[in-house]
Amino acid sequence: MKQAIIKNKNRYINMNKKIGRIINLKKIVDPRGNLTVIEGETDVPFAIQRVYWVYDVPAGEYRGGHAHKNCRELLVALSGSFQVTIDNGTEKETYLLNHPYQGLLIEAGLWRTLDDFSSGAVCMVLASDPFEEEDYIREYEKFIKGKKVKG
Repeated sequence: MKQAIIKNKNRYINMNKKIGRIINLKKIVDPRGNLTVIEGETDVPFAIQRVYWVYDVPAGEYRGGHAHKNCRELLVALSGSFQVTIDNGTEKETYLLNHPYQGLLIEAGLWRTLDDFSSGAVCMVLASDPFEEEDYIREYEKFIKGKKVKG
């Protein structure tokens, strides 16, 4: 299978997955230590309104387990690794995040679960919207029911 890669504003985006999208961020290599920069509306397709990170997740636990009605997010493994499963109501895809120069773009309306965190893993999330509890769908049954109504 031929790998589908497109160039977008000097960033290479892997289009093989259907639900999520891995964005390769600019990696500046330096013998003193590498550097990656993320700018809203340049490196990610939205203005960044909120940044938070998840860490010290105990073995066997998961995070996420919700969808957003409007908020878009970019997830980056700053340290260690974890898996992200994205669900659109009819199909699921799982991504392994383990490079601090790659981010997983999750569009609104997708259920996400993060699990299998390695020791010391840190997940940074860049969000398109400030926190609003009303934007969250926290029950999977309501998420699926909403998909059936729209579909």
